[in-house]
Amino acid sequence: MTSTFSPRSPQVLKGAFAIYAPDEEDSDPTVLPFQYNPNQVRRQLKHRAPSNEGEQRGNNTPQDMRRVVGPPIETITMSIELSAADALEAPEDNELVSENGLIPALSALELLMYAPSFQFEQNEQLAADGVVNLEPALLPMVVLVLGASRVVPVHLTSFSVSEETFDRNFNPIRAKVDVSMQVLTYLDVIEGNTRKAIDIFVAYQKRKEKLADDHHGQVRVGRRTRNLLPE
Repeated sequence: MTSTFSPRSPQVLKGAFAIYAPDEEDSDPTVLPFQYNPNQVRRQLKHRAPSNEGEQRGNNTPQDMRRVVGPPIETITMSIELSAADALEAPEDNELVSENGLIPALSALELLMYAPSFQFEQNEQLAADGVVNLEPALLPMVVLVLGASRVVPVHLTSFSVSEETFDRNFNPIRAKVDVSMQVLTYLDVIEGNTRKAIDIFVAYQKRKEKLADDHHGQVRVGRRTRNLLPE
């Protein structure tokens, strides 16, 4: 994980998670930049096909395969590497790390999978007051930043930690976090920061469309290829 960039190299833009309070539309985010950018990001897109309710009712009218009910389901997987080595070289300037290793950094990432504890406490109080129908807890809104062109709301679906090296107090000082996420679209958010999440996703899709148009404008298609296409 040692940097291979020379001092004259341009500063690297770090990927990050931005976390917004689940039910505050105008809240400022808490930003968790990656210590090291992932070496690999895997993405998969899958269509949202219309339901087959018509077929179940006996309606056998053919349906065009191109019909979809919204943007594709996009999943993203990557590994995030963490190391306390640099911080431990100057422990007097990094007291939190010298005393706890990577546990604070891992805790910050793990909490992306947790609803805030105050929601449990509120529901516990409501239950004590006799309220029967309690709302399930709501996770924070998480925005994944992978450069200027890919800023997108996500829902973490899996989170796996490998703690690989420890200090004398059994605090991890080297770790790898494997995360899987699903991109949140305007079909997926109906509570909390709905407007913010929708705006971020729509901007993400429009940016894709703009870059694709720019790409089409620069691609030169040979005459022989064009002659193969129908008029």
